[in-house]
Amino acid sequence: MIKHLSVATAIAVALFSLSGAAQAGGSGRCSNEMLRGPFSFIGHGVILGLIGDDGAVHPYAAPSILDDVALVTFDGMGHFTRTDFGVIAGLPKGGKTTFNPAQSGSYSVNSDCTGIMQITYEAGGAVPAGVETDLNMVVAADGTVIESVVYRALTVGGQSGDGTVKCPPNCSQGVQESFEGKKVSVFGLRW
Repeated sequence: MIKHLSVATAIAVALFSLSGAAQAGGSGRCSNEMLRGPFSFIGHGVILGLIGDDGAVHPYAAPSILDDVALVTFDGMGHFTRTDFGVIAGLPKGGKTTFNPAQSGSYSVNSDCTGIMQITYEAGGAVPAGVETDLNMVVAADGTVIESVVYRALTVGGQSGDGTVKCPPNCSQGVQESFEGKKVSVFGLRW
């Protein structure tokens, strides 16, 4: 009987050590380390207008629908690189029909599996340098899925449809965008 309990205990310990809870630092909590390697993202949303000094969204002449695919590679320590291809209002972002690798960012995962991501566009890409997208995220499925919603988007130029709000100086955009990321796996193996 004792021998059977020892085998059962060893199996239980082995299964727990292979679980996502053990991989998240042994405490069952999330951390930056959970996000390591490539994740494929898909995004969809609408760019509505500029946010004025009054805190309200002042619409562009027409809202712009955004669709985006991206490959984000996390380093497990709070930084990532990103390449994406997107279409805004039916046209490729920046007129480029290729992926835009001129992006990087930072992220932070809290112990409750919530967190933030900040994407920064660099010179030489389809989007002007200085554009920034900040997202709130939830890490799910043992660190293999990321659900996120944009809470702040900064642009470098433009004006509202009625011309009352201009960037600069008012460069925060009103957006309604979400992105979903999934850990990339090759032949069933995750990086």
